[in-house]
Formats: sequence, structure tokens, C-alpha cells
Amino acid sequence: MYYTVRHLTKFVYSNAVSESIMETRMHPRSDASQRCLTFHLSVSPRCRVFSYRDHLGNHIHHFDIPVAHEQLVIVAESLVEMDEIIMVPSFLAPDAWAEVDAMVQEGDFWEMLLPSEFTASTPALEELANKLDIRRRDDPLMVLHDLNEKLYKYFDYVPKSTKVDSPIDVALENKAGVCQDFAHVMIALVRSRLRIPCRYVSGYLFHSNEKDRSVNSATHAWVEALVPQFGWVGFDPTNWLIASDRHIRTAIGRDYADVPPTHGIFRGRAASELTVAVRVSPSEGAPLMDRELPIPEDWSILVEKATQLPPPPPVVSRAKQLQQAQQQQ
Repeated sequence: MYYTVRHLTKFVYSNAVSESIMETRMHPRSDASQRCLTFHLSVSPRCRVFSYRDHLGNHIHHFDIPVAHEQLVIVAESLVEMDEIIMVPSFLAPDAWAEVDAMVQEGDFWEMLLPSEFTASTPALEELANKLDIRRRDDPLMVLHDLNEKLYKYFDYVPKSTKVDSPIDVALENKAGVCQDFAHVMIALVRSRLRIPCRYVSGYLFHSNEKDRSVNSATHAWVEALVPQFGWVGFDPTNWLIASDRHIRTAIGRDYADVPPTHGIFRGRAASELTVAVRVSPSEGAPLMDRELPIPEDWSILVEKATQLPPPPPVVSRAKQLQQAQQQQ
């Protein structure tokens, strides 16, 4: 299956800013089940874009715009080939817990076992773990399937109910959140209660039916847990799914803090308004032309979500405001 992904991000500033420094994580990964065939990134104002890969294999593009500007527009477009995912069974052999412990002992998974910025255990999380009976029982895969279902049913999916920097207690208190919150809660429970390596996945979901709760105009998030015989298996608690060829992986990390689609700073005293639009479409697989993408004049066709960011503190003369872009919905 082939997909084209078009991801547009636009910052509009209340006053001209003198410089913007930004890094993006919008380049889909290439691995055993997914291949990014083409990727193009266009930035306005025009600038030189550099790229590198981090220790987890994520593609990161970064740039500096050292001239005055009143808006910043980023357009990323990808062509991705997805293989059909191997069917994951409902359970494993009774000795699978011993296999998990052996994999952990023999491998380097400490990053995905320890608490991170958004996955640290709290009293509210422990209360939820007890309520949902999250413990080592049956076999690892059966427990993960059960947790995936329970989180889907326990939390309501409510867009904009939390922010990108909201701790998990906000979602736990309200019993509602977005895909980022579902992923953080599941990761925290899997690491602390099940002692299974678990990581955060940022990417896109192709919405093929009306059963998907997450919105189709934003990036998506889910988790991957290390399972004996199958390796990293994706679980999507927002939609009660096993990650399939509809889940396009962009970056992996300990939690959202490691993999925001855009992250940067600007120099100046201004408020900023953020607009994001994502479109994932099936494709015939024809390669995209090697060209710079046009910056659209009319965003009304694609834009379905806009977020107003708060202004920076007025006491700073050369303010640097965090531009940690869109909250994954």
C-alpha cells in the first residue's frame, strides 16, 4: 500500500520576529515494514535546511531564519510504501514472561523501561493500575491486548482537552484526553507494572472508516511494546487497534518530549498563532517530482485545526518562546 502524506504547519506572529530556529520530525522512517520513497520539505521564508539522524534512527531536519519575518510556513510531503503487517495472535506460550525478562537482560532497552518526562508514575496512575488490574498474569501479549482495550473504554477521546506539556494526571483526573495522553498512560503502566520495554511512536494514521476516534487532520501517536517472537508490536489505545499498514511511523522515543513534529525558538516579543493541517491519502505509488513544494495561498481547503499559543512574558526584551508545535490529536 502506498500513501502520500502532506503536513502543513504555519506560525503567524503578532509582531515581526528577528530570528527563528526550528527542528522538525516529519520524515517517515524506513524499516522492515515501511519505506519512505520520497520526502520534500519546503520552508518560507526560504532558508537552508540541514538534516541528521539521531541514535534511534529518527530523521531530523533543522534550520535557522536569521531575518525579520511575520510568519513561518513549513510544508512536508512524503510518499510512503507500507507492507501488510503480520497478524498478531491473542496470546503467547505460558513461559513468555521468562522470554521477556531474558530479552531485557540480554538487550539494551533501559531507555524504554525507565520513567521519562511524561510517563513517570503518580498516585493517580497507581490507582488506575489497581482499578484495571494491571499486573503480570497470563502472558505478556494477552495482558497488552487487555490493557489496549481497557484504556480505549476507560478514557473519552476529547480533542484539545489537554496540552502538549500536560502531565498524565490531567487526563487521569478528567478521564479524557487525546492520543498523546492515551499513549503516555499506556507506556507508564507497561513500564512500571509489567516491566516490558515500551516506546512512544509519533506519526500519521490513514482513516479508512468512521470507527477511528482520532481526527484525520492531525498527527497521531501510539505505542510499541517489546513482545517475544514478534519484536516491537504497535498498540493504538486511542482507537483500540493493533498498529497496521494504516499507521505511518515518523519517529520513536521515550515519550512526546523526544519526538515533537516541530520544536524551536524565536527571537522577539510577539504572540504566535499556530495552524496545522495533515492529509494522508492512498497513492498509486508514482514517485513525487524532485521539486520544492509551493506554499499554499488558501489554507481553507486543508486546515481544520488552529491553536492559539499564549504570548511570552513581557519582561524579556529579547524573548525566546518555545515553538513546540502541534499537540497530537
